[in-house]
Amino acid sequence: MNKIVSRAVLNSETVMLDIEAPYVARKALPGQFIIFRVDEGGERVPLTVAGTDPEKGTVKIIFQMVGKSTMQLGRKQVGETIASFVGPLGRPSELEHLTGKKVAVIGGGLGTAIAYPQASYLHEIGAHVDFIAGFRTKDLIILEEEMRAVSDNLYLTTDDGSNGNKGFVTDILKNLIEAGEKYDLVLAIGPLVMMRAVANLTRPYEINTIVSMNTIMVDGTGMCGCCRLTVGGEIKFSCVDGPDFDAHKVDFDEAIRRSKAYVEQEAYDREKEKEKQKEESHRCRLTGEVRHG
Repeated sequence: MNKIVSRAVLNSETVMLDIEAPYVARKALPGQFIIFRVDEGGERVPLTVAGTDPEKGTVKIIFQMVGKSTMQLGRKQVGETIASFVGPLGRPSELEHLTGKKVAVIGGGLGTAIAYPQASYLHEIGAHVDFIAGFRTKDLIILEEEMRAVSDNLYLTTDDGSNGNKGFVTDILKNLIEAGEKYDLVLAIGPLVMMRAVANLTRPYEINTIVSMNTIMVDGTGMCGCCRLTVGGEIKFSCVDGPDFDAHKVDFDEAIRRSKAYVEQEAYDREKEKEKQKEESHRCRLTGEVRHG
């Protein structure tokens, strides 16, 4: 059992938790992930580590409440426990050689939570970090001050322009490159379509580009095969061979097609969980009966 030490609601969709897991906290490196189960009968869900505090023995995770398990986890309060919290898993990001180099770290939506520890590590080892983060709307922006603290330049953009800067992360990256910025690495983490767009942008400039394919992971051990993808013509598994891969070698079209395989089932599960939450909110605490109307 692992105890929830702190809880913060970042926006209407996103929750941040610090979980008591001293062994994971001592070992986890940027780019790695954990697998949690809310209860003994719960599904195993992989989440990328968003930060650690080895002294306190805690691991930070940031997630969207989009499915049954993440909705259940998001309702947990400080002091409560979850059944298991296993890790670190996956291969750590290889960033040590970037001391003194110039890196563009790009986060799309919740991918920002995964990009943040990468940027933090790069900042610590002395790399120049330009952090570009994109969100659908101003209300969904997370970790703004944290990103600012670990970057030399922070660029925030929204799809609808509600933060005063309308556009996509690729618009900002293109403008920076065309203005003369020479990046040794572009590191992109976010939705598959965003990472594909970044890869297509940097390819003609021959800029080394890495993407994190954690969004397609399910089981986290390579057993289920759901995170199978083609990289440079070879079959790889995001959870055991990655999650970081050369963006210019990833077959994004294939990955996007496969990511849509269970869209209808996932939507059904979300609606069932919402119905359950609504029923619980109307349940009488004394009798256990559901109040209607």
